[in-house]
Amino acid sequence: MRLRNLLRPGWLGLTALVIVFATACFTLLAPWQFDRHEARKTQNDEITFSRTAPTVAWQPGIKEWRLVSATGEFLQSEEVIARLRTVQGEPAFEVTVPFRLTDGRVVLVDRGFLRPEQSRLPGYQAPPTGQVQLLARQRVDETDSENRDAFTDEDGKRQAWAVDSRTVARATGLRIEPGYLQLEKDSPGVLGPLPLPELDAGPYFSYALQWIAFGAMAILGWLYFTWRELLPGGALSTERPRKRSVAEMVAEEEAAERAKATT
Repeated sequence: MRLRNLLRPGWLGLTALVIVFATACFTLLAPWQFDRHEARKTQNDEITFSRTAPTVAWQPGIKEWRLVSATGEFLQSEEVIARLRTVQGEPAFEVTVPFRLTDGRVVLVDRGFLRPEQSRLPGYQAPPTGQVQLLARQRVDETDSENRDAFTDEDGKRQAWAVDSRTVARATGLRIEPGYLQLEKDSPGVLGPLPLPELDAGPYFSYALQWIAFGAMAILGWLYFTWRELLPGGALSTERPRKRSVAEMVAEEEAAERAKATT
């Protein structure tokens, strides 16, 4: 008889909520944090390796953060400014320019950052003309979640929402190799050198374990309360008093007052 109490709408709703929450913890939230932990670990390993690895000539397929050299010339007229950036916790612009290599291929170069002046792009030095040799780190393209194209601002500057060779290629009509080169300090054309990320594992692994614990606690809590309420005298096995309406309570008070008046 008490088992049929588990079919009450309230208990079924609670059971469904526990199942959905636990499933999300185990299949979505915890794996998401594990993936972020692995991505951070991979980044840290690549940065650590790049600090001791020799500089190589740029070519397609080089791992991210590897120091590379590239010889060619800046295509200054095809410059695109990356807007709404954050560098070391402060707002910034980043200046990107296509760079034609001596073999004719074009790569995107991130010259570094500029601090805004009254929320506007400040003045800055143009890159050197003619053939130069760059020292940079290989980076992978960023992705704008809204896939927005570059636009031209009131000063005639092209601006984009991410550092992305695909966006610059669409804006300029150039065929640009995937990824981009982030200039190192003292490299020709560099502005504010972009710092390397800190080698910090981050909180993602502990967050993943917390989501697993939350899912397990939800299931264990549901099992405990199910066992407790199925015991004799449990809330599921007792009939709860019907909630009285306001009219019924008013009628009872009036009846009590009439009874007092007649005594």
